[in-house]
Amino acid sequence: MTRFRDAHPIIYVADVEASLGFYRDLLGFVETYRFGDFVSLSLGESAVSVARVGDGEVGSHGLPVGVSRSAQSFELCVYADDVDAAIAELRAAGVAVLVEPADQPWGERMAYVADPDGHPVMICR
Repeated sequence: MTRFRDAHPIIYVADVEASLGFYRDLLGFVETYRFGDFVSLSLGESAVSVARVGDGEVGSHGLPVGVSRSAQSFELCVYADDVDAAIAELRAAGVAVLVEPADQPWGERMAYVADPDGHPVMICR
């Protein structure tokens, strides 16, 4: 049986540089690879890639891809030591806060912000 090793999401975005301004410059991801409008980033042991696409394009898999904001089918969870301080820093940088920090019944404190393409990003501890 094949043993799978690693996985990471690819986020379709309208503007790679705006996304890098959010993920790299505000959240602290490190750019590890770039080929055209495809950039891989790492944070600790986690990885994510951003790829510029336009609505109606077809991906390498042959299926349509896009960045339509009509429905969300993706969200990213980023852990932080202090959710309240993280949200304050992101808000000061002009990031839209979707949900203010709140303690959850399962023990985490979490909040949501939006990346430049409107994808929800959970900030939690």
